[in-house]
Amino acid sequence: MRNRDEIAQALAASGYIADGELATAISLMQLLRRPLLLEGEAGVGKTEVAKALSRAHATELIRLQCYEGLDQSAALYEWNYQRQLLSIQAHRGDDPDEVEEQIFSEKYLLERPLLAAIRRATPPVLLIDEIDRADDEFEAFLLELLSDFQVSIPELGTITATTIPHVVLTSNGTRELSDALRRRCLYHYVGYPDVDREARIIMARVEGASASLSLQIARMVEAIRKEELRKIPGVAETLDWAAALVGLDVRDLHGAPETVHETLMCLLKTHEDKSRLTREVSERLLGKVA
Repeated sequence: MRNRDEIAQALAASGYIADGELATAISLMQLLRRPLLLEGEAGVGKTEVAKALSRAHATELIRLQCYEGLDQSAALYEWNYQRQLLSIQAHRGDDPDEVEEQIFSEKYLLERPLLAAIRRATPPVLLIDEIDRADDEFEAFLLELLSDFQVSIPELGTITATTIPHVVLTSNGTRELSDALRRRCLYHYVGYPDVDREARIIMARVEGASASLSLQIARMVEAIRKEELRKIPGVAETLDWAAALVGLDVRDLHGAPETVHETLMCLLKTHEDKSRLTREVSERLLGKVA
């Protein structure tokens, strides 16, 4: 997969409908062997890009889910302390230097996502998900990996990547990322899909969704997103709603306004939003859907 069209086709075959800009970003990511930072609102499909990319390459997806307080041991490696302790007890009385050399060896090393990603023989897709949730200190720690694809383990020395993984970072924009991190990455903003692309996504992901129904659902969701909601529904919610409507044998939204309103719970995630989208509002929005 090199050019934009090949990438878009491969992603589509894996269930992800990418726009031209995203396909170009992935093409350059692979050409330049640089990490790709995907930023955008929650629910627009950033994580799905990495999943689809791993399916398209038929390679392993290694995911590091970021959170506040994430440290190097959870992301890079840990020592198997229980096995080390048993080994120390079993070799009590032996030369301490020899025992130390033995217990700090590969045999007792526990790989975590970052170390695993650079030691695979076949390049995996490394997903560093929601990097904006991690602390500044962890973000700074990532810089060595993203610059040189190597990590330092005091007991073993520097470990350089066997192969260069396809690195995808995602951010919901809950905090500003450092300039140093951004400089090391290619950047693409993932927005909500337009009506046509969202309809194609529905058809690709929801079995039994016809072209006409998918287009109606996409138009209805677009109208709902323009309302003053606390949490705008993402693509994942659209797919849930489409699956519910297909499962209830709805073939035309205009023929089932009651079902349309009752199933909006698939899209609306707060009491405030459910209260705002009354039956009258849903009927008004449905009236605008061709």
